[in-house]
Amino acid sequence: MLVNADLHLHSCFSMASSKDMVIKNIAPMSKLKGLNLVGTGDGLHPGWLDIIEESTTYSGDGIYSRDDVDFVLTTEVEGKNKIHHLIIIPDIDIAREISKKLPSKNKNTDGRPRSPLTGVELLELVREYDCMIGPAHAFTPWTGMYKSFDSIYDCYEKKPDFVELGLSADTDMADRVSELKDFPFLSNSDAHSPWPHRLGREFNQIELQDISYSSLKKAIKDKTIKANYGLIPNLGKYHMTGCTKCYKLINPEIAKENKMKCSCGGRIKKGVDYRISEIADLKEPVHPSFRGKYVHLMPLAEIISMVYDKGVTTKTVQGKWQNLIDSFGPEINILLDTPLDEINKVDSDVCIAINSFRNDSLTISPGGGGKYGSIDFDKNIDKKRKKEEKENLTLDNY
Repeated sequence: MLVNADLHLHSCFSMASSKDMVIKNIAPMSKLKGLNLVGTGDGLHPGWLDIIEESTTYSGDGIYSRDDVDFVLTTEVEGKNKIHHLIIIPDIDIAREISKKLPSKNKNTDGRPRSPLTGVELLELVREYDCMIGPAHAFTPWTGMYKSFDSIYDCYEKKPDFVELGLSADTDMADRVSELKDFPFLSNSDAHSPWPHRLGREFNQIELQDISYSSLKKAIKDKTIKANYGLIPNLGKYHMTGCTKCYKLINPEIAKENKMKCSCGGRIKKGVDYRISEIADLKEPVHPSFRGKYVHLMPLAEIISMVYDKGVTTKTVQGKWQNLIDSFGPEINILLDTPLDEINKVDSDVCIAINSFRNDSLTISPGGGGKYGSIDFDKNIDKKRKKEEKENLTLDNY
């Protein structure tokens, strides 16, 4: 069975997360999104584990269910050197045991615990309990594994279970690093709120025997991830090298000459694009035979927001989003599968934007320094309108 899975998010207990990030909100929004399997996030926080138990029904083999959505226990841990690690956990009893063993001063207060353990030590700890582990958003400049290491084996020594790409990278970028040819790639949202422009903004389509922890582990081991869905890397807020204060994009070589200080006084952050160029040993990506396709997409509410130049949480955008959901069902289906002529009947401008993703005809201003990139849909919309006007004029003349 093919399952849409978002395996990395956070609860209301994580710093900078919405208070609405609770199971009773995550489950229905996941269903509207089109997700089948969702990571709980924050799976080592005692209070969050209590809420999971109270809010779900245990379906067995590590799966906790609510409102036709299944959850698997996951957590992100900040280890030594501020490197973030994603861990997938078999069940709540094991999560509580690991939480007790994990050295961390904030594990009872913050959903994402900080620990002095290295990647090697974390891998050894969680492998004792049959957990899976890999670097979270591996290439990002603040907390990604490759910010500190040139090789994944320098971080873990042994082979971890997967690599999470992060919003600023895709498989074409990551498969220029030959040491990653044997790793399955995950693409997840890292969502801090349950709203449709955050939850499932990146996800995986995985072939599972059934929805269970055992099946998920086998799928990752056997590399049966059929597709990764996520942002175009240019849109990621750390894709290009840029200033974290004024957000100006800066040539990386010039940035290094200026000791990563911008003329405005701000700090320059090395972009994912440049960092991968530093560690890549291949000029072009070489995809292993098991590697699934990477499909670029953007949350529907963000597409609507850009098309109508309105805030993503405004009544205008949310109303149009809801209208499309009411008309065609889950958001993922709309973005990928709903016939364009049907979408056109409901919202012709959004239809043009969705088609721009499907046929890869986007005009993008890249992101960097902590600011997301943007898309100019106006050219495609104007082009479509002019074509329609010309066709109508031709028909009238005829």
